[in-house]
Amino acid sequence: MTAVLGKLKALGLAADAIRTSGYDLQPEFDYANGKQTLRGYVARNAIEVRLDDIGRTGEVLDAAVGSGATSVGGVRFDLKDRAAAEREALKQAVADARGRAEAAASGAGMKVDRVLRIEEQRTSPPEPRPIMMMRQSAALQADAAPPMAPGELEIKAIVTMTSSIK
Repeated sequence: MTAVLGKLKALGLAADAIRTSGYDLQPEFDYANGKQTLRGYVARNAIEVRLDDIGRTGEVLDAAVGSGATSVGGVRFDLKDRAAAEREALKQAVADARGRAEAAASGAGMKVDRVLRIEEQRTSPPEPRPIMMMRQSAALQADAAPPMAPGELEIKAIVTMTSSIK
């Protein structure tokens, strides 16, 4: 893992973009004639890497596997500041609700007097779907970084607005 971390840092990734997400140490045994003998230990060290430039995903995966990582899993795409995007979606949803209320009131020859209540319909956002991958370093081709297609993320906000009309 030292080599993997060194290679990732050499790519210019920020220190706060790499963190240990798991460490596991398990004994490994040999069994012969009904007897268990300790052969040694197997260590698994998992790291999580955040990339701000998704265009570098393949390059980073290639570097990690090429420097000794034996498996890659849970590649996922998300927003760095999801909360800000959710607040903007909420703001737009309220503006849309206000516009619809004004259009409905206008159709009745009235006007929106004031907003009495705004309720956000809270739903838990879907978890970004991980893209599961498994690669062995022996199968790595130095000139073939894996292609990544992040697609689009949709942020939704649903509101119910109650207003008085006159």
